[in-house]
This record gives sequence, C-alpha cells and structure tokens, in this order.
Amino acid sequence: MRWRDDRGSILPLIAGFGALGLAVVLLGSAATSLYLERTRLFTLADGAALAAAESFDLASVRPTAEGVLRPRLTKPEVAAAAADYLAQAPGSRLEGLRLVSATTPDGLSARVTLSAVWAPPVVSIFVPQGIPLQVTATSRSVFD
Repeated sequence: MRWRDDRGSILPLIAGFGALGLAVVLLGSAATSLYLERTRLFTLADGAALAAAESFDLASVRPTAEGVLRPRLTKPEVAAAAADYLAQAPGSRLEGLRLVSATTPDGLSARVTLSAVWAPPVVSIFVPQGIPLQVTATSRSVFD
C-alpha cells in the first residue's frame, strides 16, 4: 500500500487560521474603538450636563423649608449652556455629534442627551459601516 503524498496539505490550514486570526483582530479593534467612542461621547454629555447644571442665575437661588439653598434651573438656560459647552469643548469633533435634548426634569438638575455615529477603524464584512450612539447624563448643583 502506498502512502498518499501529503505535500501542500498544511496550506489550507494556514490560510484558514490566518483568516480567523485577522477576523479576531478586526473585531477586537472595532469593539475597542466602539467602547472608546462611547466613552468620549459620554464624557462630552457629562461635561455639558455639568455646565448646564451650573447655568442658573444667582437671583434664582432660594432657601427650602429646611433652610437649604437650591438653585432653580430653566429649560432655556440649560439648553443654551449645553450648546455653548459643546461648541467650545475640545472633544466635540465626533462624527455626527448632535445635541438631542437638554432639559431640567425637576428644576434642580440638568439632563443632556447627545448622539453621534461611530465609524469602525476598518470596514469589513463583520462590522457595519456605522452605528448610532446615544448617551444621557444628568448633573445637579448642590450648595453645602
């Protein structure tokens, strides 16, 4: 009985594992990029919410029944402060960055919602061309 010639039989295995390794690297870099982009967007939303929470007029600060000073926020002040912060923020160059909403749910805190579009570092069949991201941050001013 003659043994078959095994020359070249390892080449399909190398090609298959090479393709699998490339796919893992592409997916890993895409997942890392997505995480970092969401973190940058949330950092911007957090900063905008903080700027909006500090946008009250000093004349609007009133003591509560317990004697605690509380500022009163208005929706126009919150929206203007959030938009102004985003216009000046150094990290606001995200693709498709948009101020979805900037409101005050209770007159004491500011809630800012931002959206952007994430684009993967390398477009492949495994990763779509872009994913919309949306984050919300809330901040409140407190006098101690």
